[in-house]
Amino acid sequence: MTSRIPFIFRENAKKNKKTFISYLVCGDPSKNDTLIAMKIMADSGVDVIELGIPFTDPIADGPVIQKSIDRALKNNVSLKDVISVVEKFRKTNKKTAVVLMGYMNPVHKMGVEKFTKSINKNDIDGVLIVDSPPEESIDLNSSLKKYNKSHIYLASPTTTDQRMRSITQMSSGYVYYVTVKGITGSKLTDISTIKKNVAKIKKYSKNNIPVAVGFGIKDSKSAKQMSKFSDGIIIGSSIVELIHKHSNNKNVMKKNLTSYLSSISRAI
Repeated sequence: MTSRIPFIFRENAKKNKKTFISYLVCGDPSKNDTLIAMKIMADSGVDVIELGIPFTDPIADGPVIQKSIDRALKNNVSLKDVISVVEKFRKTNKKTAVVLMGYMNPVHKMGVEKFTKSINKNDIDGVLIVDSPPEESIDLNSSLKKYNKSHIYLASPTTTDQRMRSITQMSSGYVYYVTVKGITGSKLTDISTIKKNVAKIKKYSKNNIPVAVGFGIKDSKSAKQMSKFSDGIIIGSSIVELIHKHSNNKNVMKKNLTSYLSSISRAI
């Protein structure tokens, strides 16, 4: 099935609504809890779920997500397990887009062709590989295109203009703009520079690819602020922290996660 992501951004734009993208680590505190959280996300206004693939060396992630990945690895959660969670999610949800987000090592171990076939078979919409820039992911990019799946790339405040052009050319679905220099969980600071860089990505994009911003968005206020000049917002660390905080009380976790996500959805 073709990626849902372009359709979601187009439909939200028609409604003057921004696309809400959320992130969580698969397998923390368990695969079943991940499935429950994904269903809550879909019911609370999330349009795209980025599902984190546990990996032993998550260099781009901050302490909150690193600890979450460590807990998932202790549960022996593999890339195959992540895909199987999406397979179960699809039994009740055909609407919400799902992106697998992680590092290249698990994909290499599975094999690019086998990986993309599995993406297609299990109705996963796209892939974001943090440590695989455009020049190093030509095979993965062409394999995903074959199945009409989205390949999302990262751009950041330190991305050069030349690289920005190549990122927009190879990206499909959306460009993930990292709002701060540093790791996940960092604080937002220079809003004007973020706005300027989002505009620059749009200028370089020949195919009018949407730009979603992430890192540092923690509440409805910052979400609304970022949504004024982007096509979508991405929240990760705050969600991962909330799930972990209430991992011993599922009812409280469900209630608080629903409340938190719904407030963000309303704000954008």
